[in-house]
Amino acid sequence: MAAEQVKVMGEIPVWGTIVFIECDGPDKDLLNSGIDKCADYFREVDEVFSTYKDKSQVSKLRRGEIKIEECSQDLQEIWQLCLQAKEITDGAFDPWCVEGGFDPSGYVKGWASDKAIAILRKHGATFIQVNGAGDLSLFGGPHKIGIRSPEDAKVILKVFELNGGAIATSGTYERGAHIKDPHTGLIAIGARSATVVGPVGGLADALATALIVAGRDGAIWFNRSELAQYSAWVIDRHEEVAWSVGLWHG
Repeated sequence: MAAEQVKVMGEIPVWGTIVFIECDGPDKDLLNSGIDKCADYFREVDEVFSTYKDKSQVSKLRRGEIKIEECSQDLQEIWQLCLQAKEITDGAFDPWCVEGGFDPSGYVKGWASDKAIAILRKHGATFIQVNGAGDLSLFGGPHKIGIRSPEDAKVILKVFELNGGAIATSGTYERGAHIKDPHTGLIAIGARSATVVGPVGGLADALATALIVAGRDGAIWFNRSELAQYSAWVIDRHEEVAWSVGLWHG
């Protein structure tokens, strides 16, 4: 007979936002301990990657006080992952083309949320949602994820049903038009909203950001073998139409 499942929820203020965690499992105390471990881990990530903390490794790297070879293994890993994402997106995602220097924030949040999934699974979680400002890492399922209209937060335009993986959405939303085109330095005008589904949270987040820059020109990226398990659903910038690319995996 299967053990009775309990649901535990937590809110972690970090990275200038609030990360919401929801998980199910047989042991409430163990799940709560897992959420506490995630909070500790997220704070450790912030100490390394924050561009707002003068003593973080990223801030020191941006100021030229240290070289990437002198940084932690995690930061070196993110550096390489960002290089790969830049290459895949033909430069539409470019953390180096930011005022002040290298800013991996557009990759780190999803990457760290995926790590949190592993932490929670070790604490007995059988169903997990880690939601960092609308970008979600998932385990178990099914998860029904609604995509809001960039014009009206009360309107859900599309619902995805997923069993694990990650889903990331970029667009205007709360922060307004904040994504810049690395090629021009101007506000990106490729798309109004972009949602990407795939197995890795960091890359899904980077791709969603890049699609805001590239718009329909970014559809070709999904022909690459590296993106065989990724899909996108995008709302055009100047037309009330949406388009999609790739096969939905869920």
